[in-house]
Amino acid sequence: MSDTEIQALITLIDDPDEDIYCHVRDRILSLGQPVVSVLEHAWELDERNDLFRNRVEDLLHTIHLDITYNRLVAWRKTGGEELLEGVLAVCRYRYAELDEQRVRARLAAVRQDIWLELNDHLTAFEKVRVFNHIFFQVHGFKGNKRNYHAPQNSYINEVLESKKGNPLSLAVIYQLIAEELELPLRGVNLPNHFVLAYMDETGVAASEFGHGDVLFYVNAFSQGDILGKAEIDEFLGKLDLPLHENFYQPCTNLDIIRRLLNNLLNSYEKLNDPDRVEDLQRLISAL
Repeated sequence: MSDTEIQALITLIDDPDEDIYCHVRDRILSLGQPVVSVLEHAWELDERNDLFRNRVEDLLHTIHLDITYNRLVAWRKTGGEELLEGVLAVCRYRYAELDEQRVRARLAAVRQDIWLELNDHLTAFEKVRVFNHIFFQVHGFKGNKRNYHAPQNSYINEVLESKKGNPLSLAVIYQLIAEELELPLRGVNLPNHFVLAYMDETGVAASEFGHGDVLFYVNAFSQGDILGKAEIDEFLGKLDLPLHENFYQPCTNLDIIRRLLNNLLNSYEKLNDPDRVEDLQRLISAL
């Protein structure tokens, strides 16, 4: 579509005839990302027409939601192998102008500080103690217990800025850095909580379930406390839940992003924001 045709559509956005607007809306939405800058420019120029500005805002939001949805679909189709890509897609839902390189740079800075203190002679426990010291004491990450259900706890860019998050977001950041350091830490999708499993890649330790050997667990929400299977048993017992194998073994990256989106959905439900809830339901369906 030519620039002239796009401009002609823009002039019809505030047409009082709802049928005409619906047709115009569908045409504009079909253009996707390329029309975003044109809509933003038109919104800035028109300061008095509330109908026009409201409709442009709706169009921009819908296009952005479609872009986020399609990015998650594409990520799922690749198998969700790169966790950070899924995490950044979720961040983009709320922060359209997100500087992804800034997020990567912040992760790299923490990783570098930890890397400088690690060596091959350390045991798994010692490596986690070093990791915890740099992550929690030096960089100051901690659980946001005061505003536990706030949406910002689920956006990794926000958590990297504030250094406060929920169990999942802190564990995700912990895991992303651990992956870069080649430490075998993987997320474990517990009910009402999320921890990390330090995997035994040597095959020396025998798993309670015969495979997927886990040396111990790390609770990123509680300053990296190290847990054993007995603590997981006790936690599940308090919830009156059976000791299913999947509560002890690592989950997939797809599971992590699904939970991240569900956490956001619950946060917006608590804030009584039905529009955001509807958006999150759509994004969850992408996975």
